[in-house]
Amino acid sequence: MSDYTLTIKSTEKKGVLDDITDVITSHGANISYVHLFVEQNNMGSINLELEHVEDIDELVADLKSIPEVKSVELHGSQLDIYGKRIIIVGGGAQVSQVAMGAITEADRHNIRGERISIDTIPLVGEKSLAEAVEAISRLPRVRALVLAGSLMGGEITEAVKKVKEESNLVVICLNMPGSVTKYADLIITDPIQAGVLAVMSIADTAVFDISRLGDNIKY
Repeated sequence: MSDYTLTIKSTEKKGVLDDITDVITSHGANISYVHLFVEQNNMGSINLELEHVEDIDELVADLKSIPEVKSVELHGSQLDIYGKRIIIVGGGAQVSQVAMGAITEADRHNIRGERISIDTIPLVGEKSLAEAVEAISRLPRVRALVLAGSLMGGEITEAVKKVKEESNLVVICLNMPGSVTKYADLIITDPIQAGVLAVMSIADTAVFDISRLGDNIKY
C-alpha cells in the first residue's frame, strides 16, 4: 500500500464531494489532507492526499466513473514537494532577524536533499498573536514554531499550551518577559541563532536533537 495525491476536477454540484469520499472509503484509503475551491465556469478543484491505497489504478477508474468528475490527476504529496514548514510569528524586527537565520540554515540543508520552507507573519497585539499560534495546528506540514517578540504571555501562552498538547510541534522563543517562555522547548537570546536552531531541530540531515537538551532550556 502507498500514499498518493490526487487532483480531481468536477462539476460544482451538491453531493459530488460525498460521492468522491464514498469511493475513496470503499477502497479502504484514508484522506490525510483535503483542499477544495471553486474555479471559473462552475468547476470545482479538489486536492486530496490519501494514505493506505491498495490499488491506485482501480481507485482512479472508479473516481472517473462518477458522472460529475471530469478529470483525475496523480501528483507527489505536498510534503514531498514543499517539505516541512517553520512558522515565525511576532514583531517585525525580530521576525526578520529570525527569518534571516532560518533561511540561511535551511538553504544549507536543502542543497543536501531536505525541503524546508520558512513562513513569516509579523503581528502585534495579544489577541492577533494568540489566534495565529492557535491556527498553527490547522496548517499542513508545520514542524516548528518560533515566537519572535519582546513580550508574550496571557492568551498567547494559552494558545502555545494548546498547540503543544495537540501536536509534536517544536516551539522555540526568544528570551523575553512573559509567561510564554515557560512552555517553549528552547529559549534563545540571539534571533538569528533562534532561526538556525529551528531548522536544525527539524532537519533530517542535522545531528542536533532538541529532545536531548531537556525542557525549557535557555541560551
